[in-house]
Amino acid sequence: MELTCQVQTYEWGKLGLDSKVAVLHKLANPTFEVGENTPYAELWMGTHTNAPSYVKETGEPLSDVIAKNPLYLGEPVRLQFGDQLPFLLKVLSVNKALSIQAHPSKDIAEKLHAQQPDLYKDPNHKPEFAIALTRFEALCGFRPIEEIKEFVKNVRELRAIVGVDLAEKFITSNGLTEKEAMRRCFKSMMTCPQDQVKEQLKQMLFKFSRLDKEARSVQLAPLLERLYSQFPDDIGCFVIYFLNHVVLEPNQALYLGPNEPHAYLSGDCVECMACSDNIVRAGLTPKYKDVDTLCTMLTYTSKPAHQQLLQPMIEDPFCQLFAPPLPDFAVVRIEIPATLGNYRIKSRNSASIVIVIGGSGKINKIRVKAGTILFFPANEEFEIVDITHNVLLFQAMANVPNLE
Repeated sequence: MELTCQVQTYEWGKLGLDSKVAVLHKLANPTFEVGENTPYAELWMGTHTNAPSYVKETGEPLSDVIAKNPLYLGEPVRLQFGDQLPFLLKVLSVNKALSIQAHPSKDIAEKLHAQQPDLYKDPNHKPEFAIALTRFEALCGFRPIEEIKEFVKNVRELRAIVGVDLAEKFITSNGLTEKEAMRRCFKSMMTCPQDQVKEQLKQMLFKFSRLDKEARSVQLAPLLERLYSQFPDDIGCFVIYFLNHVVLEPNQALYLGPNEPHAYLSGDCVECMACSDNIVRAGLTPKYKDVDTLCTMLTYTSKPAHQQLLQPMIEDPFCQLFAPPLPDFAVVRIEIPATLGNYRIKSRNSASIVIVIGGSGKINKIRVKAGTILFFPANEEFEIVDITHNVLLFQAMANVPNLE
C-alpha cells in the first residue's frame, strides 16, 4: 500500500527545492507547496507519533493498519518487539550542522523518560545509520586517543579550554588511564564557562587568520571557522578535536551505536533508526543542552573514522544489505538498470517500508517514481516491472533472524 508521509522543517535543513526532502515529497504529492525559504530537513516514514505515516488511498494511519493486522509485521518481529513497527526510516537534507548529540542506550533511555518525560518522550534507544545520497559530512565517535593528544598538545586554545593541568595529565598519561583522562578532558571542555569559550574562540580565529594554508589545515581551521559562522561562541566548535571528521561518498554508510557522540554537518542521506526520537544535546544548537547527561552516558571508545563505516553485504548484483549489529532495523539498497526491464525483490521476514529515490516502474500495478513510498507486509515477494529509467530504492525492515 502506498503511504503519505510527513516532512519536518527543522532550521538546519536545506532550503526549498535545494532540499532532496522537499523534492521527493513534492514529486509524491503534487499539491504540496514548497516554500523557497523554508528549510526542509527530514522526511519521516513509519509510525512514530511525532510524524506518523498514512495509507494514501484511505487516509488511515499506518499504526492503525498494523494494529488491525499484526501479522503484517512478521512473526519474528512480533516475538522480538511486540505488535509495533520497530524502526523509523528518514531522508535527511542537511544545510548546516546538527547538534553535538548522542542517543541513549535502552537502559539510559528508560531512566531519562521516567525522570524527564517532557524532554525524553519515549523509553526506547535510538541507534541509527545513514547511507549517503550525496557527498555527506559528519562528526562521529571519538578519534584515536593519540590524535586527540596531539590536538590537546598543539592547539593552545583547546588546552586552555580543557584546563592546563588536566591536559598535561592526558598528554603524559600521568596518574590516569588514557580513557579516564580523555573522559575528564572532554567533560571539562564541555562544561567550560561561556566567557572563556568566547575569549578562546576569538583568539583562535585571529590566530587562524595569520597561519599559512598547511598550518590551518593541521589545526582544522576551515572546519572550525565554518561551525563558528553557524554557531558563534558555541563550545561545539571545539568538539572537532575530539571526534572523527568523516566525509562519505554516495552509497557509503555510517553506523552510530547507542551513547556514541556525533553531529551531521552537510549533505543528503537515507537514515534508519530504532523507533525513537530521544536525543541528548550538548552543543551546536539553540535547543536545550543536557551536558551532564551527555558526558555521563558516552562510551569514550576511540577508533579511527573508517571503523565507523557500515559495510554492506552483496545479495546480488543489484542489491546491497546494510545490517547493523542489532535487531531493530536494516536497509536494503536496490539499484536496477532500465535495461533489465524488471526485477523480483525477495520477500523478507519483516514488514518493510520502501522509498523510491530515482527512476520509474510499476510495483503491483502502482506506477512508482522518485518520492513514492510503499508499505509491504512480511513475507511478500514483489516485482518491479516496466522500468523506464534506472531505479534506485531503499527498503527498511527489522533485522531479525528467521524462526527455526
